[in-house]
Amino acid sequence: MSKTIKIGTRDSELALWQANAVQTKLNDLGYKTQIVAVKSQGDLLLNKPLYELGITGIFTKTLDIAMINGQVDIAVHSMKDVPTALPVGIVQGAVLERANERDILVYKNNLDFLENNGTIATGSLRRQAQWLHQYPNHKVVDLRGNVNLRMQKLNESNWNGAIFAAAGLERIGLIPTKSAKAGEGKDLEYINLDWMIPAPAQGAMVIVAMANDEFSKEAVAQLNHLETDICTYIERQFLKTLEGGCTAPIGAIAKFSEDTIEFKGALFSLDGKQKLEVEKVVPIEQWKKLGYELAKEILNNGGTELMKNIKNSLNK
Repeated sequence: MSKTIKIGTRDSELALWQANAVQTKLNDLGYKTQIVAVKSQGDLLLNKPLYELGITGIFTKTLDIAMINGQVDIAVHSMKDVPTALPVGIVQGAVLERANERDILVYKNNLDFLENNGTIATGSLRRQAQWLHQYPNHKVVDLRGNVNLRMQKLNESNWNGAIFAAAGLERIGLIPTKSAKAGEGKDLEYINLDWMIPAPAQGAMVIVAMANDEFSKEAVAQLNHLETDICTYIERQFLKTLEGGCTAPIGAIAKFSEDTIEFKGALFSLDGKQKLEVEKVVPIEQWKKLGYELAKEILNNGGTELMKNIKNSLNK
């Protein structure tokens, strides 16, 4: 164990928390590690919605290059940010046990706006579409940046609320409480959006390594959580088959339930008016093609045309 494993990460508070969590686990196994933080284009380009940037894996590309150039040995990502097709020479090393997979609404003062007109912020087409599906009279505005910056923007805005991944806020202690003050005397509170289907692999962290780096691959493989690995594989297979990436409103969640796997997935139109959803419970042994088969079911029931319309709208 003489080699020091260089752990690549973005330099946001959340990304560094995730890298430190992996570092602690590797150190506990006896490995020497070093964290190397870099700033990604996704953190730097905050003036455009993600889908307009036209870059696959905008939050992972900088770290991919750093790995290929030998600056880092492994990289730690929020798995939902990772493209379903990894660059040549880079492989998935481990998926850590999933944390809270839900989306939450962080809001100001009260929820009266849910019954009237409201303005909600999110940088996610998936969240936008599902919110408009649930609340067609509301306005959704774009919100970009790391979680700290997004929370700050919410504080300084006249929006009613913003949607976040619960896991990210929980990891760095930003989950609001009833007594928490949010600048200018406003109270921030939150509710779980149990009706919102999360992004594929939301709440999970993934470690990637170079395919030819046997030492690092062997080290991180010991951190793999099989149940999360299988469930995120199903969700990402569903996403890949629908040809989603981050440019289509696609949600998916798979869960173990004793000797079965429960799956729910959906494709939405950008305005939220159209929803194609699939739910299924299958024996565990049928997991390997489950995401593919259910995505094909959606594509055959109007999904192909809907995906075409989404791509046409985003390319205008």
